[in-house]
Amino acid sequence: VGTRVSRILNESKTIRWGIMGTGRIAGEFAEGLRHAPGCTLAAVASRRAETAESFAQRHQVPSAHSSYEALVNEPEVDAIYIATPHSMHCENTLLCLDGSKHVLCEKPFAINAAEVETMIHRAREKQCFLMEAMWMRFIPVIQKAIQWVQDGLIGEVQMVQADFGFRVPFQAEGRLFNPQLAGGALLDVGIYPIAFASLFLGNAQEIVSLPTMGATGVDEQSAYIMKYSSGALFVGSSAIRTHTSQSAWIYGTRGRIHFPNQFWKSQSFECHIDGKESQTVSLPYEGNGYQFEAMEVNHCLRSGLVESLIMPHAQSLALIQTMDTIRGQWGMRYPMEKS
Repeated sequence: VGTRVSRILNESKTIRWGIMGTGRIAGEFAEGLRHAPGCTLAAVASRRAETAESFAQRHQVPSAHSSYEALVNEPEVDAIYIATPHSMHCENTLLCLDGSKHVLCEKPFAINAAEVETMIHRAREKQCFLMEAMWMRFIPVIQKAIQWVQDGLIGEVQMVQADFGFRVPFQAEGRLFNPQLAGGALLDVGIYPIAFASLFLGNAQEIVSLPTMGATGVDEQSAYIMKYSSGALFVGSSAIRTHTSQSAWIYGTRGRIHFPNQFWKSQSFECHIDGKESQTVSLPYEGNGYQFEAMEVNHCLRSGLVESLIMPHAQSLALIQTMDTIRGQWGMRYPMEKS
């Protein structure tokens, strides 16, 4: 990470955040910011004035804008969190970067690798910070599990298993089912188990996957197996019409680590080392967990970094390339993708 941002924010400066979008995930981030030292929520934007004003009232936001452009032009904002539909991530990120705003963009970073490459190039060109909001990566117990695996506590990793599935009512125009909004299980929640596996195994060499396609032409559930250069395997699944265990396992040659439920935001995991008593590792935190990604952005901006060392551009690019490969196996393209 050699490129530096053009404006280094000093340690004493409060970093002023703006939120682009007013859906559920935007509200989660707003709540998370309350537990992130050194930052404040300064502004929010929606395409509708009443929606922005309602969000501002609920979350005590000083400034509400009825256009994204107005938020980007807001002088009291240093960084913008993008919480719009998947299909808008690239366009909205470029708007922010062109306005010299630092960006934390909700996952998936964009709908395909070509868009992600464009975003990364523009961030470096504008000397602005850019990071995918993979909040799971910054949760304390996830970082602890990574450390333990790297230290060899469970030996060499042989297999990772993870799933993220839930069941919602079918709504053809809803964001989860609408191909115009890059709907489907893979981009929305499949990204979590795939990203989880990458933390312990790196990038896959071979990928095999199968989906169940729904009436609107997006994946309602899918399963995938990946093989790595070490010979290790990842077995994962995701769904929006099937409720799964939402758990994760890391199997090593000397033991295993288990996240029993909702691994992406867990506050504890179980560690089973061969020949020893099992132990539970707990690292509880206040708030909803979204504060940790904001704290990473704050740290990077104060350090003058254009990307995070923990969630670098290359990792986000590799992740979307993996999902491009999976969708390619299904022959699934979104309407806005160029052929």
